[in-house]
Amino acid sequence: MNREEVFNFSAGPSVLPEAALDRAAAELKNYGGSGMSVMEMSHRSAWFQEIFDSTKAKLRRALDVPDSHEILFLQGGASTQFSAVPLNLMGEGGSADYAVTGNFAKLAAQEAEKYGAVRVAADSGDKNHTYIPAQEALDLDPKARYFYYCANNTIYGTEWHYVPETGDVPLVCDMSSNILSKPVDVGRYGLIFAGAQKNMAPAGVTVVILDKSLAGHAHPLTPKMLDYDLMIRKDSMYNTPPCWCIYMLGLTLDWLESQGGVAGMERIKSARAGKLYAYLDESRLFQPIAETEARSDMNVTFRTGDTDLDAAFVKEAAAAGLLNLKGHRVAGGMRASLYNAMPEAGVDALIAFMKKFEVEHHV
Repeated sequence: MNREEVFNFSAGPSVLPEAALDRAAAELKNYGGSGMSVMEMSHRSAWFQEIFDSTKAKLRRALDVPDSHEILFLQGGASTQFSAVPLNLMGEGGSADYAVTGNFAKLAAQEAEKYGAVRVAADSGDKNHTYIPAQEALDLDPKARYFYYCANNTIYGTEWHYVPETGDVPLVCDMSSNILSKPVDVGRYGLIFAGAQKNMAPAGVTVVILDKSLAGHAHPLTPKMLDYDLMIRKDSMYNTPPCWCIYMLGLTLDWLESQGGVAGMERIKSARAGKLYAYLDESRLFQPIAETEARSDMNVTFRTGDTDLDAAFVKEAAAAGLLNLKGHRVAGGMRASLYNAMPEAGVDALIAFMKKFEVEHHV
């Protein structure tokens, strides 16, 4: 198949904007008249410094990041932040509150237990993570060093549609799968982190947005590469950063601005996801999995109720150019990931195929 014949619904690494890919292809072997690819140039060069500074400024502008917060471009994926967060913020003998609303929040809580006391402030596992707990259901400790939650749960297809109120306790949020899809009041957060491979860039760079007042209190055993204070002082360049991915993030941010920024993207993604959910609510074959009020605009999970029929759907969809619709092995069923770069035509093609499949299976 050619690229023009497929729609990629992968949960990550995911589809990237055509405009960003086209520009990267054009500049692949000669960036800006340098005679070098971005993949070849020194991270200490003036060429790359301009890319780095420009990308950082674009991200600050896109999310309206206040001066109180630093932007870091780190390595190790979001999963590395499961360790970095408690090492930097929990302190010796401290505790933290975690809302466990999916697989990755659970992994983060388990990792944090190595470094201090973890209180589970909420756990949606009682209903297989199909819902998001309400504010009044959160069991909060006013002495916690931070409150941690994952804004969008890719596996189960749920999303927080409110920002938890935690008083003076700093908010820490994993926004890997919905960052840049809607405006965020960054000043309300102590720390935001996100792996790039959903809405920002290829896998390889992890964005951390940190209230600078929280840095400088790392556990003495914190590895240098996980020390936020050191990374702030070195401007993310203690060692070679993920240069190509930072460059690609800059190109994606250019595309995002052409779409009306995060406010424009919020309108686009809400309409795109709403169209698919409207079909699912009417379908006699396909059933949405997440509870209505907790539905994710990024990851739409659904199933037929028959595992063999689910498998047939995924296979036939792939043959029709609708790729990577199989649900995560933990949850089963199907999952259509509708990240920022997914065109509305992809959703239209998916709905058309689902209607055809429904008719063919005599429902």
